Amino acid sequence: MASPATEVEVGDYQVRVSNPGRIYFPDLGLTKLDLVNYYLAVGDGIVRALRERPCMLHRFPDGLAGEKVHQKRVPHGAPPWLETVRVKFPRYNRHADELCVTKVADVIWAVQMSTVEFHPWNSRRANTEQPDEWRIDLDPMPDCPFDRVRRVAGVAREVLDELGITGYPKTSGGRGLHIYVRIRPDWPFGEVRRAALAFAHEVERRAPDDVTTTWWRKDRDPTKLFVDYNQNARDHTIASAYSVRGVPTATVSTPIDWSEIPDVDPREFTITTVPARFARLGDLHKTIDDEAFSLETLLEWADRDGLDLAEEES
Repeated sequence: MASPATEVEVGDYQVRVSNPGRIYFPDLGLTKLDLVNYYLAVGDGIVRALRERPCMLHRFPDGLAGEKVHQKRVPHGAPPWLETVRVKFPRYNRHADELCVTKVADVIWAVQMSTVEFHPWNSRRANTEQPDEWRIDLDPMPDCPFDRVRRVAGVAREVLDELGITGYPKTSGGRGLHIYVRIRPDWPFGEVRRAALAFAHEVERRAPDDVTTTWWRKDRDPTKLFVDYNQNARDHTIASAYSVRGVPTATVSTPIDWSEIPDVDPREFTITTVPARFARLGDLHKTIDDEAFSLETLLEWADRDGLDLAEEES
């Protein structure tokens, strides 16, 4: 039987949460209300990660035991205080009014709508075609050990330091690591992606035994780490900082300090452990918006190396 709805006070807003006792994570016995309380606990962090960005929602209407729904469009009947941003898909001559988070209540409304994961664009409402975030996705292949992920993260930081760029690491909530960089919104998606490819090639040059940039998955060494530059393509999204992942262990994509990487175990960051960590440390990405960096040097590297994305993918 459905449990009675409850009203949750979120700042100046009231959000009605229906069926709060529904089990979302069967292996852990965690409910929809547990998910609400988690996102309330990390509210400042998740809003910072999503603020003003078009956001795709990964919904589980029946919990993890049911099907996952990828939802771009905010449905009719959303509260009047909920904000959206329109993004266009020229290839299909369509558009979508996606969730545009500006406050914690927006996040809790999405959880009420059965959202578990938040996948924002790397551009913002002011200009959705000019990204302000460069995402470095350290994606281990099936037989790649996590020690290799740690090593490559160190190489990535070395290259960023030489570029004079500050990167903000986080766990993916899976087996990899992400590094986010604020950039000036001066380049379209294609150029950001080309800069990301130039960076990936430099990391591969410095760690050829650990890294691959081979485009086709079937051609990659299964023991290596893929530096996935394609996560910077238009309408490609990955789980944000503080997003819970839709996996049985309820892991969380968690901001970490560079000093934690040698010993970090991403499996330890879950819906039940991250709130206490957040209360103790605050948001480790809180200064990410303080400075936006240039991609000019990376684009010079791309020109130097004759990098053509069409050729990479052929």
